[in-house]
Amino acid sequence: MTKSHITREDCVLRYLLDNQAAALPNKVFLKNDDGREWTYTEARREVLKAAGGLQALGVKQGDHVLCWMPNSPEMLFVWFAINYIGAVFVPVNLAYRGRLLEHAVSLSDAKVGVVHADLAQRFADIELAQLKDIVIFGGAAATDSRLAFHAYSILEQERPLAPLERPIEPWDDIYIIFTSGTTGPSKAVLCSYAMMLYGMPEAYTMIDSDTRYLIVSPLFHAAATGFGYAMLIRGGSIAMVESFKTDQFWDVIRRTQTTFCSLLGVVPLFLLKEPPSPRDGDHCLKVVTTGPWGEHCLQFAKRFGVDMYTAFSMSELSIPLVSGLNPPKMGIAGRVRKGFEMKIVDEHDFEVPVGQVGEAVIRSDLPWAITSGYYKNPEATAKAWRNGWFHTGDAMRVDVDGDFFFIDRLKDSIRRRGENISSFDIETVVQEHPAVRECAAIAVRAESEDEVMLCAALQPNMKLDFEEFVEFLRPKMAHFMVPRFFRILPELPKTPNGKIQKAELRRDGVTSDTWDREAAGIIIKREKIGSR
Repeated sequence: MTKSHITREDCVLRYLLDNQAAALPNKVFLKNDDGREWTYTEARREVLKAAGGLQALGVKQGDHVLCWMPNSPEMLFVWFAINYIGAVFVPVNLAYRGRLLEHAVSLSDAKVGVVHADLAQRFADIELAQLKDIVIFGGAAATDSRLAFHAYSILEQERPLAPLERPIEPWDDIYIIFTSGTTGPSKAVLCSYAMMLYGMPEAYTMIDSDTRYLIVSPLFHAAATGFGYAMLIRGGSIAMVESFKTDQFWDVIRRTQTTFCSLLGVVPLFLLKEPPSPRDGDHCLKVVTTGPWGEHCLQFAKRFGVDMYTAFSMSELSIPLVSGLNPPKMGIAGRVRKGFEMKIVDEHDFEVPVGQVGEAVIRSDLPWAITSGYYKNPEATAKAWRNGWFHTGDAMRVDVDGDFFFIDRLKDSIRRRGENISSFDIETVVQEHPAVRECAAIAVRAESEDEVMLCAALQPNMKLDFEEFVEFLRPKMAHFMVPRFFRILPELPKTPNGKIQKAELRRDGVTSDTWDREAAGIIIKREKIGSR
């Protein structure tokens, strides 16, 4: 149950780690996919060594420390060490380079970074702002006269810690997460310790000390950090892999004895498209959270024998919506949790009638449950926090039962011949086709109005007959939703956070390799009802 008042011991990493190591000294806290594991006591020892090394490099309470590493036990220990001395963890996307990397480095305000050797060479092409000291992990240091490089061993030595300047409080920043930057430069989301408590641990009440959560998302994503932190709060344990691989997923689950994981986006579909196996039920996974919610989620739950939930959140929020078990309503995002208030509004922030689509806005009576803003970006903060509500930028609706449904990102909605169309609804149906690996529905200009265009990447060694594909779609969606234009690409353009860049696809528009069903003579008309 959400507490009206929280203490440092409830949510601040330093105190949580000390207390859990004292209470659960021999319990395994972290199990890596390579077989290595650490008890709470052993994990705390590694964290304290890294914390001392960071202090030796001059990191003080309140400083920002950049972390640019793939998932590994060492990255987890570095994250915890940064927070243990009251500093702020700033993880950076592994795909960043050039201007994107320069923007993140500048925005981080970090003087010290912990960086994988394979990534450090990218610093050569950018301005480094305040960055001065780099701890190199996983190889030899790059050559850059502007930086002082240190071997990772500096974080593996036992040394006394300098005392904190003051206690670390629930409202202090635990980390800064960069947004995906689909509509402009990435924003730096300020996240408090309190957000960590109000998020995964309290949203998912099934998490307890017996839970082992598998981190498959990179630790620069809020989903990975949030669930990992929930295990610390609840005295559970973490399993970790460097990255998700469809063909290895169930073997990883078995090896690590994972009971809980989060599979977002099309990942459940990837697993469903694998050939059925007699071992589909041979695992210890009990609970999966996912989103968006579609028919394939129920298929996944049935085939693999797991409990499925969906929810709605963002890096800026602490999961205000959560569904019940295996919800039957397609497209559901969940129901408002205690401590949060949510409504659907028009462009002037007036609430719209039940069932009508508008923007989802949120507020909370729990202090620090929502981001305080975007670091060094007061304009974006003011725009998001208007009229006392946080504006999500998502189009949603709510039904008479109080269930909220995700429709689309506002910027991605499509209007065709007077009909409002959800690109999400189109994409959900398209993903059911066995040849489609990923897809994006967008609006493009044709003649004098917008038309629907579908861009897709196919499964390996698969082809698509467009006319047969249209026949596959027709019985599954309204006539006005069936795309007019179809384009197949080897890969869809993505942001470094892995989100499809629809703006780039819209900019390309109708290309020479686009198939036009109307030019092919396939006209889809409204079905006549009641005529004889």
